[in-house]
Amino acid sequence: MTALQRLFRTQRIPWPLSAATLLLLFAVIVPDVRLPRATSSYMVTFDITQSMNVADMSLDGVPVSRLAFARAGMRDALRRLPCGSSVGWSYFTGYRSFTLLLPIEVCGNYEVLLSALDQIDGRMRWANASNIAKGVYWARRNARAAADSAVIFFTDGQEAPPVPEGQPAMPDLGVPPVAGWLIGVGGDEPSRIPKSDAEGRQSGFWTAESVVQDPQLPIGSSHEHLSSLREPYLKKLATQTGLSYRRLESIDSLANAVLDRRFAHRRPASTRVNWVAALLALLILAGTYAPDRLVSLCRGRATRIDTCVANMTRPPVLRTRSSAQRP
Repeated sequence: MTALQRLFRTQRIPWPLSAATLLLLFAVIVPDVRLPRATSSYMVTFDITQSMNVADMSLDGVPVSRLAFARAGMRDALRRLPCGSSVGWSYFTGYRSFTLLLPIEVCGNYEVLLSALDQIDGRMRWANASNIAKGVYWARRNARAAADSAVIFFTDGQEAPPVPEGQPAMPDLGVPPVAGWLIGVGGDEPSRIPKSDAEGRQSGFWTAESVVQDPQLPIGSSHEHLSSLREPYLKKLATQTGLSYRRLESIDSLANAVLDRRFAHRRPASTRVNWVAALLALLILAGTYAPDRLVSLCRGRATRIDTCVANMTRPPVLRTRSSAQRP
């Protein structure tokens, strides 16, 4: 006879309580198991050029920059991804997308991913140019090298210098197809672009004289020193590169995109199963003691349980002061 059996026999513990106790102990010590489930792997790239510092987005009623809004959306999406999914960070400026962190599992590395995400800003910028088409090319190339991950590329679509009308957004460079999202961030109204130094300190705004204007437009009609979401251009670029396009209008819209089943793969992933044992223990306890408790409450009040329950759930009758004092 084991020590546990002697304990139960000595204390005369009912078998339902014994079973529930064992199940709860099992729920505490059981390890995770690897089961096949739908997971995703993303290489996420943030445009950190200066137009992404335009504060034309709103988060909880407070104006924020496009880059801050994109980071907040990705932070929320990271929380919703199932365990076993992987996410990596990269950034774009000039004409290149550079990898900061290769895709790692989200649940086991959640704090690491959040900490790295908070550090992505314009201080990493080394050039003021913004050749987005080439940046998307490098993002796709990096994602394919990172265990065939899908792409998420955040940008407002403003090329600097501007792409001439009629010119392809990007020549065919022979990159194998890579799935993913091109996410547009920004408002519809043209806004001034903050000018900042290498340390991220703002020093005014870009002017018409300090940026390259579109040479195909009449003098004075090009406004490349103002910025808005260049959605038609991004849709064209997405079509050419085989990516899906979505506008980041709300935090939820990004979460829905990241959880899209088209970019998920069924792979073995660490899965918690201890909740099953805990649920069984709860059902045993509820099924064993809930009826006895109800009978004890109803004993002496009614001959039938259903009549007692009806009486217990009936609204009380309020007594008036005069009736309470009546002999």
